[in-house]
Amino acid sequence: MIETEGLGKTYKIGKWEVPALKDVSLKIEKGEFAALMGPSGSGKSTLMNLLGCLDLPTAGVYRLEGTDIQTLSQDQLAEVRNRRIGFVFQNFNLLPRATALENVELPLLYGKVRNPRKIAGEALARVGLELRGRHRPNELSGGERQRVAIARAIVNDPAIVLADEPTGNLDSRTGEEILSVFRRLNGEGTTIVLVTHDPQVARHSRRILNMKDGMLFDDVPVLVEQDLRC
Repeated sequence: MIETEGLGKTYKIGKWEVPALKDVSLKIEKGEFAALMGPSGSGKSTLMNLLGCLDLPTAGVYRLEGTDIQTLSQDQLAEVRNRRIGFVFQNFNLLPRATALENVELPLLYGKVRNPRKIAGEALARVGLELRGRHRPNELSGGERQRVAIARAIVNDPAIVLADEPTGNLDSRTGEEILSVFRRLNGEGTTIVLVTHDPQVARHSRRILNMKDGMLFDDVPVLVEQDLRC
């Protein structure tokens, strides 16, 4: 699904070159649920931007479903971002005047999709909001708004969902509910990479990738109850 080899990103600030990511090599298979952890400045957000095709590396190779991302045109990259990658952000990023259903439907409007309203409704049902489709964001709780954002991320049946601190603006109980949605989607086969600084959140994944100083220094599986019984 995802493969990087020696991935690096350096930013030029005036005369200075600032390395944000250095020599990151990893593989994420279809159906995995991985958490990307590290302190502020560790490079995890830079890596997330590269994996989401929001930026291009200055070194190394990134392949998504076997395709070298750096060989694609800007139009092709936009198509990949819309069709093959789903994004979930900390601040929800919903259109305030649109209903939940209309927000979820938005990615479908960029392609020739039949029955977009029906598909958007099915995505809302997958996150338990089939009865809230006519409500606008200001009529929804924080947890419901994040569920709408997740539904929007999965409406195109993407290859991977990238979630950047998806529980950061939520209380602990609501955060647990959102993480249970991600676990259920992963159980249905959705590949998920979740960025977090919180070890408690990371433990909901099945694999933790630890970053520091722009480098990947640790990659460990998360043991769950059935693993411990084996």
